[in-house]
Amino acid sequence: MNDKDAYQGTVDEIIYQNEDNGYAIFDLDAGEEGLITCVGTLPFLKRGEMLIVSGTWVNHPSYGQQLKVSLFQRVEPESKDTILTYLSSGVVKGIGRATAEKIVDRFGEDALRIIVDTPERLAEIKGITVEKAMKISENYMAIYDKEQLILFLQKYGISASYAVKVYDLLGKNAVEMIKENPYILCERIRGISFKTADMVASKAGGARNSVFRIQSGIKYILTFYAASEGHTYLKRGALITLAVRMLGIDGLEAENALIRLFSDHELVCKKIDDEDCVFLPALYHAEFVSAMCMKELLNGSEKEHVKDAEAEIEKLEKETGISLAEKQREAALCALNSGVTVITGGPGTGKTTTINFIIKLFEKSKKKIALAAPTGRAAKRMTELSGREAKTIHRLLEVGFTDDDELREYVRESTEPLEEDVVIIDEVSMVDAILMSSLLSAIKPGGRVILVGDSDQLPSVGAGNVLSDVISSGIVPTISLDTVFRQAEESMIVVNAHKINLGEYPILNKKDKDFFFVEAEDTYKTAQLLTDLVCRRLPNAYGLDPMADIQVISPMKKTQTGVYALNAALQALLNPGEPGKNERAFQNRILREGDKVMQIKNNYDLLWKRTGGDEGSGVYNGDMGRIVEVKTASVTILFDDGKKVVYENALLDEIELAYAVTVHKSQGSEFKTVVIPVFFGTEKLFSRNLLYTAVTRAREMVVLVGQKAALKKMVDNDYEAKRFSSLRWQLLEGENA
Repeated sequence: MNDKDAYQGTVDEIIYQNEDNGYAIFDLDAGEEGLITCVGTLPFLKRGEMLIVSGTWVNHPSYGQQLKVSLFQRVEPESKDTILTYLSSGVVKGIGRATAEKIVDRFGEDALRIIVDTPERLAEIKGITVEKAMKISENYMAIYDKEQLILFLQKYGISASYAVKVYDLLGKNAVEMIKENPYILCERIRGISFKTADMVASKAGGARNSVFRIQSGIKYILTFYAASEGHTYLKRGALITLAVRMLGIDGLEAENALIRLFSDHELVCKKIDDEDCVFLPALYHAEFVSAMCMKELLNGSEKEHVKDAEAEIEKLEKETGISLAEKQREAALCALNSGVTVITGGPGTGKTTTINFIIKLFEKSKKKIALAAPTGRAAKRMTELSGREAKTIHRLLEVGFTDDDELREYVRESTEPLEEDVVIIDEVSMVDAILMSSLLSAIKPGGRVILVGDSDQLPSVGAGNVLSDVISSGIVPTISLDTVFRQAEESMIVVNAHKINLGEYPILNKKDKDFFFVEAEDTYKTAQLLTDLVCRRLPNAYGLDPMADIQVISPMKKTQTGVYALNAALQALLNPGEPGKNERAFQNRILREGDKVMQIKNNYDLLWKRTGGDEGSGVYNGDMGRIVEVKTASVTILFDDGKKVVYENALLDEIELAYAVTVHKSQGSEFKTVVIPVFFGTEKLFSRNLLYTAVTRAREMVVLVGQKAALKKMVDNDYEAKRFSSLRWQLLEGENA
C-alpha cells in the first residue's frame, strides 16, 4: 500500500455487515486522522481489530465522505490486551469472552502462536477438551487461510469479494492451487476473466506455451467468444486459428492441447456436414437432449390423435363466435394432434387469437395447461392477453439449488416432470439452447408443447438458434401466420413492421396515425431532440407519463445516442437530485430514489414480497421497476409486477438504469410508446431485424429520431449474424436420428 493512501486503526463500530459475502460498512478509529467511515468487502470483520486499509474517497450524498476500501490487511495483535480484544470479538468460532480470558491468562502474548502451532496445549485449560482445542485451531486457520488468499489475490487486482468465492470453492489450499495453475481462476470462478488469470500466470513466471494456458485459452474462446456470439460450437480449424492468434502460439501447440481436451472429455468433437465441430459439453448435451425430447414427443403423439379434431374446432368456433382463418385453423388442428407445434407470425397476424382459441380447446377436454415465457415482462404480457396466469420458464420449472452459488438446477425434469398436459411457450425466439433443453426435459410423456414466436426477431442472447433450427429442420410441424388482419392494418406500427421485414421503407408521419419520424442532423442533435420528446413534447401532446408510458430503445450502449448517455440525460431531467431524495454513487452511475431500473441477470435467490404478504424468491433478466428507497447499505426496488426487493450493496451491479434500454433487453416486452434513436453504426448492430424488433415493442406509438439516410440503411441491411448451432443437425442427422 502507498503510505499516502493507507490508514491504520482499530475498528470502532460496524454499521452494517453481510456475513455471506463479507461486505461491510464500518468506522475506523485512525488515531490522529480521526474516525473514518469505510465501505468494502472485508470478511470476518470484528469490532476492536486493527487494520491497514487503502482505497479511494467517495462522497455519499446522504452520509458524506467514505473510504471505498480496495486493499486491506489485518494487523496481528501483539500485546495481551490487543490479543484479548481480538479473541473476545467472536472472530474465531468457539471462543467467547470467558474462553478468551482463560487463553490469554494462560499463554499471554504467545496465545495466537499456541493456537496455530500447538493447539493441543489449549486443553491445558479447564473446560477445553482436545477435540475443542483442535476445532478452535481449525477455525482460526480458516480465517488465516482466507486472509492470506485475499492478500495474495489483491496483488493482482482481484477483489476480496471474488477471493471469498475462490476460497469457498477451492478451500484452504487455494493459494497453492492457483500458483500451480492460475487458470483455475477463470475456469472455476464466474466473473474472473482469462485475461486476469493470464496476468497472474505471467507475473508468476508462467510460460506462454504451458499446457494449462493453452487449454484454458481454448475453453475461454468457446465459453466467452463463441457462446457470447450465440454459437454452440466452432469449427475446429476456426478454433485453432483463434487460439493461435489470441495466445501467440503455433498451430501444433494448439492442436495438441485440443486433442488432450478431447481425451479428458472437457470438450466434445462431432462431425457436422463433413467438418469437425468443437463443443463445450454442456452446450452439446443441451442440443442433443432437446432433439431427443422433441422426437419422443412427436413419436408419442402419432398414437394419440384427437378423434374428430376438426369437428371440435368447428364446434368451438360456433360457441365463441370466432371464425378462424385457414392458417389459424391449421395451427389449432396441429396443436391438438402433434407432440410439438411451432406457431410463428409477426404483429397483427392473429397469434393471440389463435393461442387463446387453442387454450379453450384444451380446457374443453379437461387438459391441464401451463403458460410460460422467458422473461417476467413477457410472462406478464402473456397473462394480460390470455386472461390466465403465465409464469417465467424458470419459475415453471421450479428453480432448485446446486453447491455452486452461481449455478442453478431445476426441480422439474425427466424424473419429476411437469404435471400439465399442455405447455405453451411465448417469445420462443428469446429461448437459448440450455433453457430449451431444461424445458423439454420436464415435459411428461404424451404431453404437448406449443412454441410461439416471431422468427424474424433477434435470436436469443444466450447460445443457440433454437427457433430457427427447429423450423428449418422440417421435423416439427410449423404454422406461419402470414396474413395481417384488416383491423391490424389500421395501425402503421403493424404495417411498417411488415414493410421493414420485407426490406421496404416505412411510411412516416401519416396524419392521425401512430408512426412518426423526427429528423436530426447529427447524433448530438438526435440526443437533444430525443430527450425533449420524452420529457416534454410527447407528454404535453398525448398526455403520456414519461416514466410509465414511454420507453427509449437504442441499438447501442455507447455513443451520445447510446443507452449509457441517454440514461444519464433522461435521469437528470425526469428524476433530478434534490434535498430529501436519497441516492448513491455506484460504479459509473447514480442510483436515486424514483429511478427507473432493470435487472440485468437472473438471480434466483433474491427474496421478494408483495403487498398482502405474498413472498418468494427470484428476479430475472429484463424485469423492470422503480427505486423506492436508498439506504447506506441497501437499495429497495418495487418491480412492475408488484415484487418489492431489497438489494444489498454487493448486488447493485445487477441493476441498470432503464430510461433507455438496448433492443436485446427490450425483447419480450411491450410498451405504450417507443422512442428509437436512428443513426449510423456497424453493419452487425444496425440491421433490419434489429429495427424490426425495436418497432414491434410498441403497442400504441413509435417515434424514430435521427437521420432518414440511416433509417434507409438499416432497412436495406439484411445482415444476420450466422450462428453455429447443432439442433437442426441433431433433429435430422444427429446421433439420436
